[in-house]
Amino acid sequence: MSESSKGGHGGARARRVVTGVDHGGRSTFVSDELTEHRFVGDAYAVNMMWQIEKLPTSVAAENAVREISYDPPAAGLTVVTTTFPPDSTFDYDAAYKKSLEDWGANHDPDPNDLPGMHITNSIDIITVISGEIWAVLETGEKLLRQGDTLVQRGTKHAWNNRSDANCVISAVIVNASR
Repeated sequence: MSESSKGGHGGARARRVVTGVDHGGRSTFVSDELTEHRFVGDAYAVNMMWQIEKLPTSVAAENAVREISYDPPAAGLTVVTTTFPPDSTFDYDAAYKKSLEDWGANHDPDPNDLPGMHITNSIDIITVISGEIWAVLETGEKLLRQGDTLVQRGTKHAWNNRSDANCVISAVIVNASR
């Protein structure tokens, strides 16, 4: 789909700059590039930033992102950035559900839920980078603005961008059990 048909979020790309050590043992930049693994749906675009297979990990471990998937490694974590367009730019009810299904981010769908509600088997530490977004739970909702952090502990939730601008978040996604 064209960028305009996806509320302008379809072209959202994230730059990843990685450090390391050179042959002389000095700190150096080893890469500076746009992320190569991305998911673009009508309701949001996700850039896969980094993945760690197992904790603790070596500081020299390479990026383990091999595929586009919501699920973090069983003993590790995934870091993503997500761009949410304004809800008014797409058919929220249909597009959000399809985006969740395509991204694999709904582990217990309930057809009786409000649109966009979903459950994940993870703890997500989410920080708003720009814009604002509503975190919607079964018992209420909170507006999150730039710099705010939400610790989402596998509860049923949805996201609403009721503004007229994209919202960008960063999330550390950790596998969790129930």
